Amino acid sequence: MNEPGLHRLAVAQLAELVQSRQISPVEIAEAFIDRATKLQPTLNALITTTYDQALAKASLAEAEIMKGNYRGPLHGIPIGLKDLFWTKNIRTTSGSAVTADFLPTEDATVVAKLQNAGSYSIAKTNMVEYAYGGAEHNDLYGAPLNPWDLECVTGGSSSGSGAAVAAGMVPLALGSDTAGSVRSPASLCGLSGLKPTYGLVSKYGVTPLSWSQDHVGPMAKTAEDLAIAMDAMVGHDPRDPSSVYRKPESYFKGLSTDISNLRIAVPSNHIWQVMHPEVRKAFWNAMGALEALGAKIEEVEIPELDYISIAQVTITLAEATSYHAEMIRARPNDYHPGVRRRIETGFFLPANAFVDALRVRSLMERRWNELFATYSLIATPTNPIYAPKFGENEMRTQDGLITTRELVRLTRLFNPNGLPSASIPNGFSLSGMPIGLQLTGKRFDDRLVLAVGHAYQQVTEWHKVFPAI
Repeated sequence: MNEPGLHRLAVAQLAELVQSRQISPVEIAEAFIDRATKLQPTLNALITTTYDQALAKASLAEAEIMKGNYRGPLHGIPIGLKDLFWTKNIRTTSGSAVTADFLPTEDATVVAKLQNAGSYSIAKTNMVEYAYGGAEHNDLYGAPLNPWDLECVTGGSSSGSGAAVAAGMVPLALGSDTAGSVRSPASLCGLSGLKPTYGLVSKYGVTPLSWSQDHVGPMAKTAEDLAIAMDAMVGHDPRDPSSVYRKPESYFKGLSTDISNLRIAVPSNHIWQVMHPEVRKAFWNAMGALEALGAKIEEVEIPELDYISIAQVTITLAEATSYHAEMIRARPNDYHPGVRRRIETGFFLPANAFVDALRVRSLMERRWNELFATYSLIATPTNPIYAPKFGENEMRTQDGLITTRELVRLTRLFNPNGLPSASIPNGFSLSGMPIGLQLTGKRFDDRLVLAVGHAYQQVTEWHKVFPAI
């Protein structure tokens, strides 16, 4: 039996049905596979599907649960994987013709962890080639379309993951985030998305873009679902040099954290230089809601924000070019022109520019520490605009024109220093496109970030609205 409403349920809701045996993992798998099969021709959210394998794993999960071996809230829950996560004997293209036939001999660590929790993948999701871009067309696989408006971008580079979760093709998907590639598609598609603290989630078996700024993170309907995913994903991995050891803690249990009297900083500089008025209004409405919950909202100036944004771009350029140097010299014409241009530009990057970027990152580390000595969180909009239409280079507002190049200007601020940062649904534009709220904490305060996002979702309904598709 396929339940027609299952695609609208959050992971936590599906888990309750599975645990109470009101519905079986096989029925859930069939429902989401049917949904994905129906919508893929329209949305182009997937690259490789693994439906037969998914059904087999769902059947195994069902047998385990019937025997009383329930592993937890991800047991029997299908997911999507951005197509740069290695999957054993399943092609991992990274969205590129260069690696279109790559068959990993093992799973990425985080994929294995989710499988150990009882989950399974039904598809590898579409993405910007090698995760190097915010919303561009993919020459090989085409661009995923936004379920809220098929003429609009989903945001990148985890574009297929955003589209797939928003449309109910999967209830949970993984992405990678170097400048906002989890948070931006989450925001533009009306989802919750988390960039965890750098080093908390292993990157082993994940094709890199910028090794010192890449983060692996989940995308789902709610902050609660993100916490469930994090409980399964976190853990030290000796195969990842950036992986850190932390005493185990439950992100799900952390959702009950009291946020009253919490001091939240809103940057008074840099953030508001370019901002759609509808995004600005939604943000301040959210601050009012958090104040009603007892939080203290204060505007503060944060020095060097302009510089950290430039540093992020510079570090990405240098590290991406280093990784791709051999391949792009051998097969330049197999890269998307925009991606190729960025990578080749890195060959001309002066060494002192890279060193200066690292110095800025060190300086910002001190600035963040100073800020978090007084404040618990930073709040900003996720994106300064809502999803633009494909080919739209400028968005006209009552305040003037905003270029779509500004899309990840606010998200990239928090990658160089590895701060945990989440996007939470925060309303809609007058045209009906989702808007996101970004919450950022100090390193390893992921539980607090999720707790505030969860508290906000208890007094709002934005995460319960679905596209009409």
